[in-house]
Amino acid sequence: MKRAPRSQRPPRSAAAGRALVTLVCALLALLPVTAGTAHAEGEGLQRQEWALQALHAKEAWKTTKGRGITVAVLDTGVDGSHPDLRRNVRGGKDMIRMGAEKGDRHWARHGTAMAGIIAGHGHGKGGKDGVLGIAPEARILPVRVLLEEKDPDRAKARDRRKSALADGIRWAADHGADVINLSLGDDSDSAHPDAREDAAVRYALRKGVVVVASAGNGGENGDHVSYPAAYPGVIAVAAVDRKGARAAFSTRRWYATVAAPGKDILIADPDRTYYQGWGTSAAAAFTSGAVALVRAAHPDLSPAQIKKLISDTAGHTPEGGRSDAVGTGIVDPAAAIEMGSHVEPREQRPAVGTYGKKFFGSARPGAGGPGWFAILAAVLGAVLIGTALAVHRGFTPRIPRRPPARAGWPGSGPQGGQGGQGPPPGRP
Repeated sequence: MKRAPRSQRPPRSAAAGRALVTLVCALLALLPVTAGTAHAEGEGLQRQEWALQALHAKEAWKTTKGRGITVAVLDTGVDGSHPDLRRNVRGGKDMIRMGAEKGDRHWARHGTAMAGIIAGHGHGKGGKDGVLGIAPEARILPVRVLLEEKDPDRAKARDRRKSALADGIRWAADHGADVINLSLGDDSDSAHPDAREDAAVRYALRKGVVVVASAGNGGENGDHVSYPAAYPGVIAVAAVDRKGARAAFSTRRWYATVAAPGKDILIADPDRTYYQGWGTSAAAAFTSGAVALVRAAHPDLSPAQIKKLISDTAGHTPEGGRSDAVGTGIVDPAAAIEMGSHVEPREQRPAVGTYGKKFFGSARPGAGGPGWFAILAAVLGAVLIGTALAVHRGFTPRIPRRPPARAGWPGSGPQGGQGGQGPPPGRP
């Protein structure tokens, strides 16, 4: 399956757009903010980070800045020596083992950009220079699962390391990740679910790891379904602009959970210069950072509970409570942290089982006797026989009238449950 980081340079024509989508969503557009020395050093950039204000980051930081939470960034690698990330990056894993190496121009550009959005802490006096992430005290766990777009070995890696993403998800779940960020995906015409990736996502969820993915950049090219965003349990993130409207490139599909800023985003690069980019990659990274804040405040909540919390507390909710364009609205970590105080922690479901076979088959080890099914069958059989005899003797049971529905019953309105819609007909 072809994979690429979620963001790319905007097409200059419709023909160019169609050509780009066949190559999958390529790397985040790297457009220089300015050629000035001040911006090369990162001076004054934090005043331009409109996304942090839109996500009410300062309000959330009154509770936590993500300390104690590890976010795995499955991407092209992360430059842990970058001034904005130094001390926030743990030792990671390279699932590709080929292509560019540290110091090469085509190494870790997209991954470093995403890590900065999540956990950048700035640099210089008081950390005022460079970029500030939404969870500046969180830790980054880099897992290299793909190569940069211009890496000469990229095609070879796609062919030889087809299981890199699935293996990377499992590795991250086994090595301390609390959140997994997937700012990548395949939304080409040939995109399809991969059983290994689906199983890896489920494995991570069962281990209590929240999985976040970008919804796709196919909004102007057919809105094709994108994986891993469409896998069950994933928080799929669409992109919005400064005005809170869906970005034109953002894919519209049933799996969209929430939205986050994804246009005119300031990002850090290993070359120590700062750029402006766009894409649902950035939106997913902001949401992963937001989830890190919620996890830091409420560490005992399950991935399913956090997904529901993030969804239920989103702002700028569209008419009807949800849309394929932006999910339930723009993620709001401060609101989620506040509401999370009223949520009773529950174990992730389904829990890891102990069945003898992988899917269906034998009963649980140690189960004996006729089992609950046999007992239930016997009871139902007796009831049916009794009913048949009663009817034969002329007895007609009276069925009481159904009481009127109560107004405002939980779950009866558009905000009930998770407030979202399920897969379209024909999908599992």
